[in-house]
Amino acid sequence: MRRLPPLSAVRVFEAAARHGNFTRAAEELGMTQAAVSYQVKLLEERLGAPLFRREGRGVVLTDAGTRAAPQISSAFDAIDKAFEQVRAEEEGLLVISTSNTFANAWLAWRLGTFQMAHPGMAVRLDTTDDLADLEGGAFDCAIRSGRGGWPGLAAEKLMEVNFTPMVSPAFLASHGEMQPADLLRLPLISPHDPWWTTWLREAGVEVPDGPPRPGIRLDSQAHEAHAAMAGQGVAMLTPFFWRNDLSEGKLAMPFTQVSTRGYAYWFVVAESRRNVPKIKRFREWLIEEMGREWPVPVLG
Repeated sequence: MRRLPPLSAVRVFEAAARHGNFTRAAEELGMTQAAVSYQVKLLEERLGAPLFRREGRGVVLTDAGTRAAPQISSAFDAIDKAFEQVRAEEEGLLVISTSNTFANAWLAWRLGTFQMAHPGMAVRLDTTDDLADLEGGAFDCAIRSGRGGWPGLAAEKLMEVNFTPMVSPAFLASHGEMQPADLLRLPLISPHDPWWTTWLREAGVEVPDGPPRPGIRLDSQAHEAHAAMAGQGVAMLTPFFWRNDLSEGKLAMPFTQVSTRGYAYWFVVAESRRNVPKIKRFREWLIEEMGREWPVPVLG
C-alpha cells in the first residue's frame, strides 16, 4: 500500500515549486495565497521536513524541496499524459445505439456526412430493438422509440411515429381501388404488428378477435418496405421514412389516414454524459439533419 501524502497538498507544492511564488501558484490553482500556505504547511508536517524557506519577499526550495520537486512534476506530467490518452481514445470513438428501422430507413444513409465533418472520430452504429444500457458505458447515446420519460436519461424528441398502409404501385393496380375493410382479406406483411389493429379500428373497421392470420413476419420497417416494393403484400409503414420511395413511385399510399400511438423517436443520453463534447457534436448534427426533413409533405 502506498504511503502517499494528501494529493491536494502535493499538487499545491508542485505549482508553488514551479513558480517559486505562492501568489502565482494560488492564481494558477484558483486558490487564495493563505490556502496555498496552509497546504504547504500540511505537507511539511506530514513529511517532517521543510520544503520552502522564506527569502526576501518570496520563497525558495529547501534541499528536501529541491530533491522532491522535479520528481513530483514528472509524476504529474505522467498522470496528465495518461489521462490525455484516455480522453483522446474516448473522444475518438462514438458508439450509437438505435433500432433497425431508424438505422436502415434514415440514419445509415446520412451518417457519412457527420463522419466527413469529424474525420478524427470513428463512429460505430449498433442496431438493436432492445433498449441499450446508456449508463453502463458501452454506448454513448441512443435513438429509441417510445413515450419518453426514462429515469436517469435525458431524452429529446426528434419526430412523432405515425403509420399507414403502403403497397407497390403494381400491387395497387392489380387489386384496384381499396377500402380499409379490404385489408382483412389482402396479404399483410407482419400481420402480428399491433399497428394493424390500431389503424383498422381508427378507420372504422371491426377487427376480428383471435390470433393474427398467417403472413410474412419481418423484424423492421426496412425489410417490410422492401417486401411491399416487391409486391409481397401490404406493409404498415411510417411515411417520413419512405417519402423518397413514395415520390419515386416505388411505394403507394392507398389511404389518406395516418395513425399514431403517441410514440416518438428520441435522442437519448445518460444525464451524466449529456455535455460530453463528442455527444454534443452528434446531437447538434442530428437535430439539424432532422430539422431539414421533419415535418415535410409526404407526397407534396
